[in-house]
Amino acid sequence: MFVPFDQLPDHARVWIYPSNRPFITEELPLIHEKAKAFIEQWTAHGSDLHAGIDLPYNRFVVLGLNESVQSASGCSIDSSVHFIQSLESDFGVTLLDKMNVTFRNENFIDHIPLKEFRTKAKKKQVKADVIVFNNLVLNKMEYDTHWEVPASQSWHARYF
Repeated sequence: MFVPFDQLPDHARVWIYPSNRPFITEELPLIHEKAKAFIEQWTAHGSDLHAGIDLPYNRFVVLGLNESVQSASGCSIDSSVHFIQSLESDFGVTLLDKMNVTFRNENFIDHIPLKEFRTKAKKKQVKADVIVFNNLVLNKMEYDTHWEVPASQSWHARYF
């Protein structure tokens, strides 16, 4: 069952998929429509999952799931990954490559390979106070409060 993302509870589980490029304005309603159609049929062990989607900064796909209604199963998680893969194919983006870092670089959002981020950090081309997107947050409360943090306050701190 589709639920507006802002109506999901703080304990809702989240999965964050950063895009290798910003979505263009015309793509956003299509992505939202595809996500809504996916969520409307998304189930675990035959039970509807109460979930929503967020597309922050036209750069991320965030799925949220209210597990107090029904938890995700292995099969339902697999189907969500297939949905994300379909978005990759339909829009020519990369969403599942976890070996990248997305961060604020001046007034825009940058998305670079982890190896390049490490090198930039060592050369002090990126500072420890740079705002990174910590895509390892687990729930909506963490997403709302600890997703955008200085690198020094996330797992990225090891590179400084």
